[in-house]
Amino acid sequence: MNKVYPTAKHALDSVIKDGQTLAVGGFGLCGIPERLIEAVRDSGVRALTCISNNAGVDGFGLGLLLQTKQVRKMIASYVGENKEFERQYLAGELELEFTPQGTLAEKMRAGGAGIPAFFTPTGVGTLVAQGKEVREFAGKSYVLEASLRADVALVKAWKADRQGNLVYRKTARNFNPVVAMCGRVTVAEVEQLVENGELDPDQIHTPGIFVQRLVVNSHPQKRIEQRTVRTA
Repeated sequence: MNKVYPTAKHALDSVIKDGQTLAVGGFGLCGIPERLIEAVRDSGVRALTCISNNAGVDGFGLGLLLQTKQVRKMIASYVGENKEFERQYLAGELELEFTPQGTLAEKMRAGGAGIPAFFTPTGVGTLVAQGKEVREFAGKSYVLEASLRADVALVKAWKADRQGNLVYRKTARNFNPVVAMCGRVTVAEVEQLVENGELDPDQIHTPGIFVQRLVVNSHPQKRIEQRTVRTA
């Protein structure tokens, strides 16, 4: 089975459709599948539900999909530096479901592991728990959270072999492993492609069984979300 596609557009052909749920790796602009996000924009699909830690920035990352109004709903942990996100949300054009960061990661991991829901103490007594079951275990309250599955998951990795085994680099790993797990179809954008057997099995972060398609982007932009410098 050939998992390697020549371009991001080819990797998304016959995969991405209107109304789908899309999970996207990254934290801020670190470890985002930027070329795949551009290909989603260029595909013209609409009414997407995007699961991601945040929504990128104006004009880059998931901000590109907000700019073209292709996103109907965001499931995220924070907004980030994104004025278009704020504008659409306040105008009632964009639905937002805020989820605590650790809960969001576990919701995707659980979805990938076939676990439909789990109890967590995070959010008990807050807006996060409204409308959800709360149960007591050993004298402590926990809220029931449903897991998340995505129709398509887009992830960014440092290295991959042709079987789709992935290795992430340092903090660019962030949400990518759990995003890869929760996708029914997972497409990985990688900087380096090596032959099967070249990766040390003990260093593989995401097994190839979770990855259906690969595309190489050897020169990603790797932008900084917000640069802060000390004044003299």
